[in-house]
This record gives sequence, C-alpha cells and structure tokens, in this order.
Amino acid sequence: MEMVKLHSMHDYEKLPLTKWNIKQPHFNEFRENALDTGGLDLILLPGVAFTANGKRLGHGMGYYDKFLELCLKKQQKRPHLIAVAFNEQLWENIPTSENDILLDLVLTEK
Repeated sequence: MEMVKLHSMHDYEKLPLTKWNIKQPHFNEFRENALDTGGLDLILLPGVAFTANGKRLGHGMGYYDKFLELCLKKQQKRPHLIAVAFNEQLWENIPTSENDILLDLVLTEK
C-alpha cells in the first residue's frame, strides 16, 4: 500500500475504481510516493470499530497497520492519525494487539 500524490480533484475523479469500489491509479502509472517526498502530516483511517482512547479495528488484513509502521519508520515527524466514525462504531473495548498503533483522535457524530 502506498499513498501517492493527486494533482487536483479532477485528477482524483478520473481515477479508475478497484473491485472494492476504491479509486486508485493504475499500477503501471508513476505517482510520487508521499513517504519518499517528505511524508504525511495527516492520515484519515477507516475502520469497523473504534474506542474513545484511539484503538481501531479494521477488516483484519493489516494493510493500514503495516503502512503506519512503515510511515513511522521512514519519516521523522509522526503524522496525526484520525478516524471519522458513526456513533455505532464506538465501543468501550475492542480486540487489539501490541502491533496496533493508537489513533490520536476518533471523530464521531456525538
């Protein structure tokens, strides 16, 4: 997984959809990788469930966990990690492991 540069909203709108209905550049199309060109200041993370203290439960494949680990190794400054969730996604506790990275903030509709 890589975070690559988009040049405009028009550029974003032209991106093809994957089988998961996510806009993504073609693999053979060169795009600047954010971790090679200065890093990221903010990452908005998806998830299935969250806790108020920043735990995140994804779909179990570890894509974001692996990306965050790489991100924290490659860049000097830690990016802000934020999730946007519905109230129903906020739980008192969820299963996590020692490899999971805590979010800085979980925004809900409350």
